Amino acid sequence: MTIKFIAAAAVAAAAFSTAAIAQDFSLNPNFGEVSLSAGFAPDPYQVSVIAGGGIDASISIGEGCVGNITDAPDFRVNYTAGSFGLWAGVVSDEDTTLIVNGPDGSWFCADDVDGLNPIVGGAGPQSGQYDIWIGTYGEMPAEAVLYITEIDPN
Repeated sequence: MTIKFIAAAAVAAAAFSTAAIAQDFSLNPNFGEVSLSAGFAPDPYQVSVIAGGGIDASISIGEGCVGNITDAPDFRVNYTAGSFGLWAGVVSDEDTTLIVNGPDGSWFCADDVDGLNPIVGGAGPQSGQYDIWIGTYGEMPAEAVLYITEIDPN
């Protein structure tokens, strides 16, 4: 994955917040967690995951969130903010979606920002726990790579 790709995807980002009625961020993440501080290296931080699940995000989280996800988060990032922005994105050969629950309880959802790949984020992130779900449109799971970056798209 190139820096140019990440920056292009971030420029196209369109995330929004919605109220959630489900998803259990108290469960252990399916694919682990990491603690990152502003200025982390290497950037992007990447982890391989299997996207998808048996829960329809449009029902469990609400309008604007889509994809089939699991109850437990797929990945967790404990982030110490600094002067950089923070973005999360997914790269897959399949159609994936991205859902993030931020430290303040806000939910952010994205789909099809760079082709079929989602990305969320922006400037001024909060310090704290970010729980991340990676969904699929189909019922079958999909191999994917989740990346976390501080690259400013502007």
